Amino acid sequence: MKNKLDNWFEEQRNCFDIAEPADDHEARFLAKLKATPVNQNSVRKLNWWKPLAAAAAVLIVFFVGYSTYQPSVNADLAAVSPEMAKTQDFFTKAIEEELYNINEARTPETQKLVNDALKQLKVLENDYSKLTEDLTESGEDKRVIYAMISNFQARINLLTSVLEEIESIKNTDYENQLL
Repeated sequence: MKNKLDNWFEEQRNCFDIAEPADDHEARFLAKLKATPVNQNSVRKLNWWKPLAAAAAVLIVFFVGYSTYQPSVNADLAAVSPEMAKTQDFFTKAIEEELYNINEARTPETQKLVNDALKQLKVLENDYSKLTEDLTESGEDKRVIYAMISNFQARINLLTSVLEEIESIKNTDYENQLL
């Protein structure tokens, strides 16, 4: 191996720049260096610019890393287990269906009732959001899970009672028209 390397250097000897600089090379270089004006402001800018750029790069890396590492703030019922995910899906679909039925049955006579029900539903949804935060902090505490399920049930009960009340108002109006 060493012999091959020595042979290669021998073959390439003419390709290397081995010429000696002229005797006055250093003097000419120093004269050019002295002739070039030095701007003190640019030197100062370079002195603080590099540490500032390095600090900015470190901050960017820190914030990007923190934002990707940060755990999700709100875990919902589906994050607990597959069974809880099915439960959440069931309740969510039931609530959506009840809301659809209420919107279909809405009339000018029932408008105030529906608006009040939607306000109460919003309060229950806000409570559920707080419960998701509690679930994240408590580490899947059973009491929080039961409270979340109770919240879903309360929403469904609210919507069901509103739908029943709407039907009752419609039936009363129909009976009054018959008389």
